[in-house]
Amino acid sequence: MSYEKVAQAQKRLRIGAKQVLKSIKNGEVLEVVIAANAERHVTDKIVKLAEQHNVPVTEVDSMIELGQASGIDVGAATVAITK
Repeated sequence: MSYEKVAQAQKRLRIGAKQVLKSIKNGEVLEVVIAANAERHVTDKIVKLAEQHNVPVTEVDSMIELGQASGIDVGAATVAITK
């Protein structure tokens, strides 16, 4: 389900750890999607910040599939769906 949600929200996405962190800090995020096979040192900061800002976090299986759903040609560790 989350891959479809990401694909439908392509115009409202922030892709990549730095962009997701920045968007959470700015209060722009409705939901964060994280790939289970992403490096934990990358995703742990995002999960912690999302929890602090009461932003729901959804986990999906694959960085490659998350990247494809986001409309990019490479894997994505994390994606934020913005307001």
